[in-house]
Amino acid sequence: MFIDGFLIWLVAIVFAVIEPALYRPAFWLVAIAYYTLLEGGARGQTVGKRLIGIRVIDLARGGPIGYGRAFVRTIGRALSFFVFGLGYLWMLWDREKQTWHDKLAGSIVVPTSAYPVD
Repeated sequence: MFIDGFLIWLVAIVFAVIEPALYRPAFWLVAIAYYTLLEGGARGQTVGKRLIGIRVIDLARGGPIGYGRAFVRTIGRALSFFVFGLGYLWMLWDREKQTWHDKLAGSIVVPTSAYPVD
């Protein structure tokens, strides 16, 4: 998450240099596009996930979640974060090891060693 956040921040800074008032909206738009496009794609991986060897897959079928569900998962991150971060910690005691945003999207994060990218 740190790696992905840093990359998103770098892109948003470019917008802020052009027009400082664009920083906050640019940050959110870039973040939503970044997570939706990369996690919704065939690989199910952001740059950070690729570096640490994990990916997002469909809980029921095991394949990619698609862009619509990736968008739901991305928006769900706000819910997971804003309730004292409880949605992120939920995976620690959840039987399926899902966060709240995974539950909303019907997804799960798995190691690429067990679920390789095609």
